[in-house]
Amino acid sequence: MSISREVVLKTAALAHLELPAEDADRFAAQMSEILAYMDQLAELDTAGVPPMSHSTLAEHVERTWRADIVKPSLGSALATANAPEGFGGYFKVPSVITRAPREREES
Repeated sequence: MSISREVVLKTAALAHLELPAEDADRFAAQMSEILAYMDQLAELDTAGVPPMSHSTLAEHVERTWRADIVKPSLGSALATANAPEGFGGYFKVPSVITRAPREREES
């Protein structure tokens, strides 16, 4: 499957990414290569392969999981110390949800 320049630009717009138009051709080629590789993987016969429930094998679990150790937390003052803007020990971030004002119900 080939990805067009227009699809790349539309995808970037939907994701709210700033993508210079001159980069769209390069990304279209790269995305097309990725999809071509995925098509190769789809050709593999996986009928006899059982589904995995975890990415690690059972015999290696002891090397991938660590014991939980209770440690003191940083605290909100230290955690927000380098934040561009903090508010009462919290991170202050721009709003991403806009709400229309409610219409007043007349009684």
